[in-house]
Amino acid sequence: MDEHLHDGMHDSMKDEFFPMFSLTSGTGIEVIPGIYCYTNQIVNVTCVEHVDDPSDWVLIDTGMPESTEKILTMTKSRYGKGSKPKAIILTHGHFDHVGAVVDLAKKWDVNVYAHEKELPFLTGKMAYPKPDGTVEGGLVAKMSPMFPVEPVDLGDHIKPLPADGSIPHMDGWRWIHTPGHSPGHVSLFRAGDRTLIVGDAFVTVKQESLYNVITQTKEINGPPRYLTTDWAKAKTSVEKLAYLNPNLAITGHGHPMGGAELAEGLARLVNAFDQIAVPDHGRFVDDND
Repeated sequence: MDEHLHDGMHDSMKDEFFPMFSLTSGTGIEVIPGIYCYTNQIVNVTCVEHVDDPSDWVLIDTGMPESTEKILTMTKSRYGKGSKPKAIILTHGHFDHVGAVVDLAKKWDVNVYAHEKELPFLTGKMAYPKPDGTVEGGLVAKMSPMFPVEPVDLGDHIKPLPADGSIPHMDGWRWIHTPGHSPGHVSLFRAGDRTLIVGDAFVTVKQESLYNVITQTKEINGPPRYLTTDWAKAKTSVEKLAYLNPNLAITGHGHPMGGAELAEGLARLVNAFDQIAVPDHGRFVDDND
């Protein structure tokens, strides 16, 4: 059931609970000092803290639908009762990344930032294309046509990311436009230590496979196939991120990865993107031919 809020916001994620869980669901790790990654069912949300003040933090993505209480419990445990981020940054607007965004923006009364090309999906103006359940890869892909594509409407809370590449309340970071999985998908990069918050431009689990999602089997893959609409742009985005030579990558799905494992996995993905990432068939593949 959709919910229209009195302040012009609209939560299409309300009552859209999906009982999909990985073995790491509900757990969090401090990947490096000041970056905390929490797994909500099958997707990661990330807290980035100010280097001099851990109580000054930003939330990256907001998890699955009906996950508000889980995320509030996580943030209370880490930052204390009544704590709230300076802002919410969205890598993109797919359902598993904006599940709690309306509730959290309203409760915390904070701005939400996303790329301008993603704003139609966050202001109630445009739905995403229906996921392609015909792509090969496993049961999650087969289930994907059930996933919600209707847009949320964040009203006055949603703002475009600054055009100069900076990220509000994230000193030392910049956003990079990495489309393909969605038109306004962004990844976040800190050049000082080459830390990359990827979103779904690439992932470290085979997201189409239910077994791999549950067990969180580590392997670098392209973006989730069933929701990726432009494979040419997705390939260019992966090449762009690999060129940065990241030392650490925190992805929307799967475990954080770094060092030689990340470098070798990214090189393999770039060199064989069409074989590893792109489906053999499917609506979005055929559309791009």
